[in-house]
Amino acid sequence: MSIRFTRSAIIPAAPNQVYDAWFSSKGHTQMTGSMAKTSARVGGSFTAWDGYISGKNLKLKPGKQIVQSWRTTEFTSADPDSQIEVLLEKVPRGTKLTLRHTNVPNGHTGYRTGWRTHYFEPMKKYFKAKAKPA
Repeated sequence: MSIRFTRSAIIPAAPNQVYDAWFSSKGHTQMTGSMAKTSARVGGSFTAWDGYISGKNLKLKPGKQIVQSWRTTEFTSADPDSQIEVLLEKVPRGTKLTLRHTNVPNGHTGYRTGWRTHYFEPMKKYFKAKAKPA
């Protein structure tokens, strides 16, 4: 049996800025504070958090939707990839990012809070800092 959950946050940037940073190795690294290598094409591979996370791009709609296979080094070889869907919606304060994480192996409940602490909060800080005048 697998786990599924949804998390959301308001990111202080336009949807296309969030999308572009997600698919820039430099931007993703700066946004999360940990090394990432990304690809912006369907079928392209990525790694994040110094190789802890890996997967492939399954469906991309620039500035709107990201669907990726997703796994960590904590998954066993018997565990299938999980999947994330990231929806980006323009709202008055920036972008509402809604993340649906499905097919998470049983026992891996830490990802529920991990998205907030390792992605959403650092992303908010990153985009707030970028918005400040130099």
